[in-house]
Parts: sequence; structure tokens; C-alpha cells
Amino acid sequence: MLPSNSLRTCIILILSIFMNGCSTNYKSSEKEVLTTEEELIVLTEEQFQSFNMELDSVLLHDFHNEVHANGKFDLPPESKASVSSFYGGAIKELKLLPGEYVKKGSLLFKLENPDFVQMQQDYLEAQGQLDYLKSNFKRQQSLYENKITSEKNFLKTKSDYTVMQVKEKSLKKKLEMMHINPNTLTTENLKTSISIVSPINGYIDQVLGVQGDFLKPAVIALTIVDIDHLHLELNVFEKDLPKLEIGQSIKFKLLDDPENTYAAKIYLINKTVDAALRTVGIHGHLIDESLKNKFNPGMYVEAEILTSTETKVALPIASVVESEGKYNVLILKEKNEAGYFFEKKQIEIGQVDTTYVEILNSNQFEKKTLFLTKGAFSLISE
Repeated sequence: MLPSNSLRTCIILILSIFMNGCSTNYKSSEKEVLTTEEELIVLTEEQFQSFNMELDSVLLHDFHNEVHANGKFDLPPESKASVSSFYGGAIKELKLLPGEYVKKGSLLFKLENPDFVQMQQDYLEAQGQLDYLKSNFKRQQSLYENKITSEKNFLKTKSDYTVMQVKEKSLKKKLEMMHINPNTLTTENLKTSISIVSPINGYIDQVLGVQGDFLKPAVIALTIVDIDHLHLELNVFEKDLPKLEIGQSIKFKLLDDPENTYAAKIYLINKTVDAALRTVGIHGHLIDESLKNKFNPGMYVEAEILTSTETKVALPIASVVESEGKYNVLILKEKNEAGYFFEKKQIEIGQVDTTYVEILNSNQFEKKTLFLTKGAFSLISE
């Protein structure tokens, strides 16, 4: 089985980079460095050591079968908050900036509106009327039970008392929604402004309100995000779905930071397929939760999901040289006082990763066969 063109290209690129530093030295001293005897490549001990060449035998290497995925960091709905108010007012004391941390219940800003005073007055008046109607209701109830007053008078008093109870409770709820404590409210401490507090712990994401502007009811002034539950939202093609299981390992990189690799695992697998893209959503959690501060919601990632591992006979990728669609290695035929005698052999390769190549025809070599694992590229390509 031969690898795909992309795998061949990967081998060529890695080998080219690996040997580029020493290829110039080989070419500059080509006649001095190596000689051939009956199709053998001969190197002296000095030459072998000066170019830091290495020998090794085939070994067993774990090749990972992976599914490619891409996606981004996201947050669950309960970790996002849009801050607005049920009541309009002029924005006051807004001093927050994006990135600042706020605790649940802490002051974000205030809204000022003369109508707030009237709402408090309405509540105090309703409370006073309720006390009167309650007393009157009890008196009429006693009179009615003793047949001193008519049923009509009693029912009218009861109705008035019930209506005022509903009105008082309604006004009380409105004050509580404005973060005004109705139990401590008096005519001496009426407020012209109300406090808007944070509904969650988190970081300020957007500041949409402006100091002094009139904020209309239900218009968003701030957004807050809680990154404690930051997670990966990945997409894979539906053909790969049978390979996936909850708990499988995920390796991912940020698009803007391809040098570093991070680890996660599959937490949930969506049960529906996107009709247009034919993809399935994967929900992943970070292995090391302490790293969550390195990432932000919306960051794009590329990921590989480890679906299985197979142990195969392999050689380091620098051992294999591709030429015209064929793959060759150098094996040590003999080592004596004259130096190292290498023979070029064609091989068949299978799976490839960034460090090793699977050798499909390893049974054609003796177990003690030594391969040139570092330096083969320039010798074979000469």
C-alpha cells in the first residue's frame, strides 16, 4: 500500500528540511566524502562522524488514526449575560471597560429617572390604603357575622381590600425588580436612581451604553461572559461519525498559534447532522482547566480527534528517501577499518506521521539489520 500524494509530499518536505543544513557540505566535498564499490556507498569513520550520521534498526511505533475537525471556543447560554433594564433612565456611574472582572450582584451602573420617585410614592400610598382597608374589612366582617351590617356592604369592603392587596403586591414586585427594598422604603429615603447589578460572575465583554445617554427599556447596555465553562465546539463530517466516542482525546491548535498543541476530550456528540454542510457538532472539554485563561470565546481552532492507535514496524522518517515515486533506505552491509559500506534498498511504506514511517516489507530484512537513520537523504540523492 502506497501513501497518498499528500503523505509523500510530507515526507519530502520533512526530509528536505532535515538535511538542508548538511547537503551543501556534501556537495562541496562530494569526491572526498564517498566512494562506491559494486553499488555500495562507502564512508570513512571520519566522514560518518563529521556529518553526525546515525544507525538504528526497525522498531515498533504507535500510529494514531485521527479524524480532522475544526471549530472554535464557545460558552454555554448560562455563561453569557446581556444587561438591560425593565425601566428606562439616564445612564450614570458607568465606569467599566471590556475585560474587567465583575462579581454577581456588584454594581455595574445606575439609571436615573424622575418616574422612579412616583413609583415609590405609589407603593407607599398603596401600603397605607391597604392598612386602612384591612382594618375596615375586619370591622365589616365582624358586623356581618353579628348581622349588624348588610351582605352588600361586607362584600364591597372585601372586594376593595382584595383589589388593594393585588395592587400593593404588584408595586412591591416592581420595586424589587428595580433593586429597591420595599421593606425599608419610607417617604424620607425615596430614590431618583436605581442600581443595575451583574447577574453573573464574569468579564465585561461589550460596553454598549454611554454615560449620560437615555437607556430605553430592554436595550442592552453591557454584555458579560463567564469563561469558567469555556469549551470547544467542533465540526466533523458525517462520514467520520461512526469512529467517534465520548471520552476520545482531542489535540488542537489555535489558527494564530500553530506552534503549540493543547489537549481536550470529547464530552458530547450532537445527534443531528447539519443539512447544508453534512457535519456533526462535537462538544469538547479542556484536559487542563487551568489553561482556560489562555483562550477567549470565538477563537478558531483546528483539531485532530484520536479514534484508535495501531502499533506497527517503523523507521524514523529521515531514514526514507523518495525518488520518482519509489522509497529507498540505506542498510549497513559491513563495517570494518575501511569504513561503512551501505547498500540502497527499495521499501514499501504505509502510515506516516511527523516522526516515523511504517515499513510494510520489513520481513525482507533480518532483525539485526541496521539502517542509516540520519544522513540518508544527501547520500541517495547524489
